[in-house]
Amino acid sequence: MQDRLVTLLNWFELRARVFQTGPLCRSSSFDARNGLSYIHVLRRGNIRVETPGARPLVVGQPSLLFYMAPVSHRLVPLSDDAETVCASFEFGAGLRNPLVQALPDAVLISLDDLPSLEATLAILFKEAAEQHCGRQAVLDRLSEVVIIQLLRDLMDEGRLEFGLLAGLADPQLARAINAIHAEPARQWTLQQLAALGNMSRARFAARFRDAVGTTPMAYLTEWRLGIAQSLLRRGKPVQMVADAVGYANASALSRAFAAHIGLSPSEWRTRDLKRRLGE
Repeated sequence: MQDRLVTLLNWFELRARVFQTGPLCRSSSFDARNGLSYIHVLRRGNIRVETPGARPLVVGQPSLLFYMAPVSHRLVPLSDDAETVCASFEFGAGLRNPLVQALPDAVLISLDDLPSLEATLAILFKEAAEQHCGRQAVLDRLSEVVIIQLLRDLMDEGRLEFGLLAGLADPQLARAINAIHAEPARQWTLQQLAALGNMSRARFAARFRDAVGTTPMAYLTEWRLGIAQSLLRRGKPVQMVADAVGYANASALSRAFAAHIGLSPSEWRTRDLKRRLGE
């Protein structure tokens, strides 16, 4: 099977930072305004998860709690033996990563239902419990592996009914989505994409919209803009970026940016640089 995540990982950098290991001794709050995503692994004990506007959720078995998009939430220990490994992460921070927009606010899965992550989590827990040189770097890298394995599991097990991962879980839709990811500069037509999925245009468009939540051509535009942002961040000239993502010239790319982002490519690059420098 063609790798359904490799292009996303190539264009949108995944960086994680483990900040909590061991007993959860007091409540911990996380603010969506910091722009970070989070993964919390409850190894043992009981916690309550509080999210504004939602009913509190009590988690009483080893579980993984995953926030792909920034969401304000609070973890409250309910037992003395509550033990967690928690990490914040960025996945193409500030870019139009379609995965960030495609997942539910929170994903909660029992560790018993994640056998494919068992070996990695065992190493993560062992590293968290010991003190070795390079411990922080190892924990950070392991948490990134856990995130990638979780995304793979969500697809392989069909745990999501809606969004990009649901589309990638559909073999026929995945062929078209992978083609868009691999060749953003190609002047794709609905007919060409439907042919990749061995479907009629009408059937393909309806199935794509039902699974992914947008039309194929709208998704193509979003993907192109996300790749354009990534290239601009790497310092590529606007005309080169336009060529790389399928726009006739810099002016055409600027119009797309203005329509969807509200800034020109150059304005976006300047604002993005200031954001990353903390200005």
